[in-house]
Amino acid sequence: MSVLSVSRGVSLCALACSFSAPALADEAAEQTAIIVTASPVVEEAAAKVARTPGGVDVVPAGDFEDRLAVSLRDALSFSPGVYTQPRFGQEVRISIRGSGLSRGYHMRGLTLLQDGIPINMADDNGDFQELDPQVFQHLEVYRGGNALRLGGSTLGGAINAVTPTGRSAPGAELRVDGGAFDTLRAKAAYGYGDARGDAWAAVTADRSDGDRDHGQRRALRFNGNIGLKLNERVETRFYASAQTIRQKLSGALNESDALNNPAKGNFSGDQARNIDSIRLQNRTTVQLEGGELAFGVYYSAKALDHPIYQVVDQKTEDRGVFASLDWAGDLGGLPVELTLGTQARFGRGDFRQFVNLNGKPGAPTSYQKARAQTINSYGEARVAPVAGLWLIAGGIHTHGERRLDNRFAPARSGDVTFDAFAPKFGLLFEPARTMQFYASYSRSVELPGFIELGQAPAGGAPGFTPLVPQRAWTAEIGTRGTLGFAHWDVSLYRADLKGELLQYNVVAGLYPAATFNAGRTRHQGVEAGLDLLLAPWANLRQVYQYSDFRFRGDAQFGDNRLPVVPRHFYRAELKLGTEKLSISPAVEWLPQGAWADYANTKRVGDYATLNLGAQVEMRPGVTLFLDARNLTGERAIGDIGAVVDYSRLAPASQAIFYPIERRAVYGGVRARF
Repeated sequence: MSVLSVSRGVSLCALACSFSAPALADEAAEQTAIIVTASPVVEEAAAKVARTPGGVDVVPAGDFEDRLAVSLRDALSFSPGVYTQPRFGQEVRISIRGSGLSRGYHMRGLTLLQDGIPINMADDNGDFQELDPQVFQHLEVYRGGNALRLGGSTLGGAINAVTPTGRSAPGAELRVDGGAFDTLRAKAAYGYGDARGDAWAAVTADRSDGDRDHGQRRALRFNGNIGLKLNERVETRFYASAQTIRQKLSGALNESDALNNPAKGNFSGDQARNIDSIRLQNRTTVQLEGGELAFGVYYSAKALDHPIYQVVDQKTEDRGVFASLDWAGDLGGLPVELTLGTQARFGRGDFRQFVNLNGKPGAPTSYQKARAQTINSYGEARVAPVAGLWLIAGGIHTHGERRLDNRFAPARSGDVTFDAFAPKFGLLFEPARTMQFYASYSRSVELPGFIELGQAPAGGAPGFTPLVPQRAWTAEIGTRGTLGFAHWDVSLYRADLKGELLQYNVVAGLYPAATFNAGRTRHQGVEAGLDLLLAPWANLRQVYQYSDFRFRGDAQFGDNRLPVVPRHFYRAELKLGTEKLSISPAVEWLPQGAWADYANTKRVGDYATLNLGAQVEMRPGVTLFLDARNLTGERAIGDIGAVVDYSRLAPASQAIFYPIERRAVYGGVRARF
């Protein structure tokens, strides 16, 4: 790793790429002599990602390998525009441009992929607990409509986690880390490759008592892939992953407990999220003259045992097929690039609920059989009428079907079909080899999933609840590049939404359901990253977000701000030293807390935390590292479960707050040979 982080290297690699498509490989190779980056594979991914007229970046594993990276929060903490806050254990909030900001659990509004294959279920709801940062080679972040080329059509965009192969990570890797709250983790990985093929596999284990009571977690995961070269142009790769995850849920607290007793947990009902899952996939690539054709299939199965207010027992299966074509050439003497693709996901599930008897199922209360399909077909054309300027146009068509068959209450069964088209227009301008400017205008369409369609209004039994898709038009301008000792990545966006899917804790009498389609809302803000190479031994990296999310002329809430995400958020880390020995103090600052309700009657407080990292290379390939968090023992609210009107809540209903992480020190050793 160079001192200049490769998380910003997406722009550096892209800026090395000529806007003449046939010269991409040569230009990327030339850039290697200018900026030392993590690996050719990451460089190639970064160069491809940055041919996007909007907010994108690549986060290599080197950015977080010296941290206790338990969740995507740890891996993406310095990715511009990605808002993450811990709840407990591996449970975090992750939001881009206000995606799913009112979802108090799980995740919506983002497409998650592993090795280019969606891990979201067929109804597009997703969980990130199955993604283990320990095994990633890098992550690709496409914010908003920039996710089109991954088949993403949601407001937040897409995150693609890429695992190594036997060629990109040959040899053995061992890692052990742990520390506070009886935390212990381990990883063993091995990769091998030759002229005929390659193989890579990793086993990871994780256990912790958590920084809050009733927050214990245990996990065992396997990830692996095998690649076979069928000939000089064709390669097929088989992927497999399996995990068993046991997570006790500490739950939300009232404000007093969150601030004064942040270690407190909720033992009522022995709430937990236990997951057993397996995912199998195949991807075949064919090298064509001027391009690449990729196609494949995947299958996943998941069993979820989830004691909460009731015991939720879900068993789901998802299948999918996909194909994509990337081509570059000349048309009428002009450089042209073309991307075409489709993803088809088909899922089914058995959703059962029972009375919660201290974490065990009692009498059955609901049984629904679910069927879903989501088919995204997309295309994008890029043409350079003059050197240094690309014009981009494309779009994605989404077809969705959802059906709930309610076996306990047949009258509350239902089905719905969705069809929508989301166009995108953009331009990408490079006035110099190390500088880009871009602008885009795109539409997003977000279909409701089973959590929204299968609600339990007013505390009753779950049943079909009709909702319409969330739609938005997003305008974006920005720039990224390097000048002297500074590297920047800045995007400004404004999204005008209709039918935003907003969700909150149910309060009797205020609304009939927990999720509804709002009228008009607006999400606008700034996503900024700035790296300063102050000296050969001093690098300052920073990210800043400004988020202005609000209703627009709502009949009840007027122009109130939307809750959960604060207006300003800042992180900075100063790395002092070299790759052999370094120390890295860091700060996280929230100068003004977020609103907790739509009525804007309650705002949480501000906070600032001090963290510290350090690493030393004991010998080539063997590194010790330290990860110390919240050294000043700051007590504050991190995440919020939004409600309608906090001032109308009874004291017993005020448990909607999650404290920030408590003071903790972790350490570990990683070795490659």
